[in-house]
Amino acid sequence: MRLTRSTRCTAALAAIPLLALGLAACSSSSAQSTGATSSSGAAANSGGSRFPVTVTAADGKVTLSQAPSRIVSLSPTSTEDLYAIGAGKQVVAVDKDSDYPSGVPKTSLDGITPNAEAILKYSPDLVIAYADSNGLVADLKKVGVPVLIEPSATTLDDAYAQIEQLGAATGHATTAAGTVTSMKSQIATAVKQAGAKHSDLSYYWELDPTFYSATSSTFIGQIAGLFGLKNIADKVDKAADGGYPQLSSEYIAQSSPSIVFLADTVCCSANAASVTARPGWSGITAVKVDDVVGLNDDVASRWGPRLPELVDEIAAAVEKAPAQ
Repeated sequence: MRLTRSTRCTAALAAIPLLALGLAACSSSSAQSTGATSSSGAAANSGGSRFPVTVTAADGKVTLSQAPSRIVSLSPTSTEDLYAIGAGKQVVAVDKDSDYPSGVPKTSLDGITPNAEAILKYSPDLVIAYADSNGLVADLKKVGVPVLIEPSATTLDDAYAQIEQLGAATGHATTAAGTVTSMKSQIATAVKQAGAKHSDLSYYWELDPTFYSATSSTFIGQIAGLFGLKNIADKVDKAADGGYPQLSSEYIAQSSPSIVFLADTVCCSANAASVTARPGWSGITAVKVDDVVGLNDDVASRWGPRLPELVDEIAAAVEKAPAQ
């Protein structure tokens, strides 16, 4: 996604761009299909990985001779992934936007404009970021510090592959595989319960109070698409929008979506009451049937282990919405 647009809320910007880097263009860079390979006969790690191990990230093949013990994460999603797979004790520093789980070693490091000198103060033996900005990979390569670039996922498979890759790279392959299996199971259960054929239901996904939205082609659009919902943003999306068009208040009111998802509750205090008070919005179907869903900005903008929570919330909204 993109990075800043005039009056966007800071928290929303920290979330939106992470799904596709560079909110300004709202264009998402695809996460490479990540396959981890290990050298045969290498020493096994208790987490199921064997070292040395070579993984293929967005910045190419990266080989780690042993399990890293001092990891610096510059991506909120990767931070969540690392803790979910049991690598939290190996993390010595995270960027200023990483806030989950509670107690992560948060610092002033910036994942959007990383500074190699500042990162090296933490003596890392592995750095994980979502973009190769400011010459990060080249600068750290000079001093022998491996970097894994894990860009914003464009599909669920991308999200799963990144978790498994981090598992292989950190010595937690078995736990990572289990995390992915659990996520798949939870998501499948939610979709099965709510049903996957709801083209009669339309929705509006709000990224910020200036009505930026996400179309079906985006990662979040694909998540909502698991239920077969119709996205009102699709009709007005232009190539230049990169899947993240700015809608108008009038267009949204006229479209009268069955469900409204608010991914700007934390950053911008959006809620059902504030939505109802918007001019012309009291007649929107979602408002009339009380199906305006306030989401946690971070959960709605990251592609990590909390995805099942987001899918559950979408499922609940789908089950609540009356057929049109």
